[in-house]
Amino acid sequence: MHDPRNLAQIVFTGLMDRMAELRSLISRLAAGSSGPKWLDGVMAFATHQVTEPLGNITEPAFAFVAQGTKRSMLGNHVFDYHAGQYLVVSVDLPLTGNIIQASTAEPFLALGLPLQADVIAQLLLEARPYSGPRPYSGAGANAGVGLAVSDADDDLLDCLIRLLRLQERPDDLRILGPAVKREIHWRLMTGPQGHLVRQIGLADSRLSLVAHAIRWIRARYDQVIRIDDLADDLGLSVSSLNRNFRAVTAMSPVQYQKQLRLQEARIKLLAAPDDIASVGYGVGYDSPSQFSREYRRMFGAPPGEDAARLRNLVTIQE
Repeated sequence: MHDPRNLAQIVFTGLMDRMAELRSLISRLAAGSSGPKWLDGVMAFATHQVTEPLGNITEPAFAFVAQGTKRSMLGNHVFDYHAGQYLVVSVDLPLTGNIIQASTAEPFLALGLPLQADVIAQLLLEARPYSGPRPYSGAGANAGVGLAVSDADDDLLDCLIRLLRLQERPDDLRILGPAVKREIHWRLMTGPQGHLVRQIGLADSRLSLVAHAIRWIRARYDQVIRIDDLADDLGLSVSSLNRNFRAVTAMSPVQYQKQLRLQEARIKLLAAPDDIASVGYGVGYDSPSQFSREYRRMFGAPPGEDAARLRNLVTIQE
């Protein structure tokens, strides 16, 4: 009989070898880039610096950390994921993210992949009725929102390694890459966060309804919106809309619009830090004082001061 301790050591050694290869592949692919580097729909990123929290609208995606730690925040919910863990985002969300662990000796290393609704829908059609692991319920207030963190298993790590190896062989990548990306989608669909991933491909799911609402709000982020109009567009009651929207995004539609406005304002202020009033008007604020107040509440500093600090950080990093 095999000694269970020896088997455990073999498994552990294999995991460490896979992680070491992933770190090496990401480092080579991201070499020479000061930011995320996209290669045939795959993002590789390496940096030795921790970063300031910055907001953006994150579309459905998978992000894996091979070394270091990243923090993503959705409203008051905080998600930290470190080496060997991945984040799944199932719907467009206004996330604030920053790298919180990185150094010259051990740089932050990560890779990312957009999640494709058409690929997921096709896999759902081909698969038999799903009977895999029950959905992970999360912890406390984070349960049910449209993103989650999990540990990567051996099958997923194997897929990621094969995909990154192909990036260094363009002819093989063109032929074999789509199949490996499809396999990654399948591993995610049948993994701990499969309930989130599968909903991306279901046209009648709650996630799809909220995704429609998000597109509606994004098209009108700088306008005064009436929740009654949005509810009518979706064929829902206002209470049902609010309930479903909050379950996925952890905020109300109005709060979501406010985050969109302020994050867009922050981007605009990097280019025009001295034109605060115009930026505020441009994202939908009629009152400069309200804009300044809400901006400071979200980012911890008045618009002009925050923009100057961010521009200085960008200059230093360049």
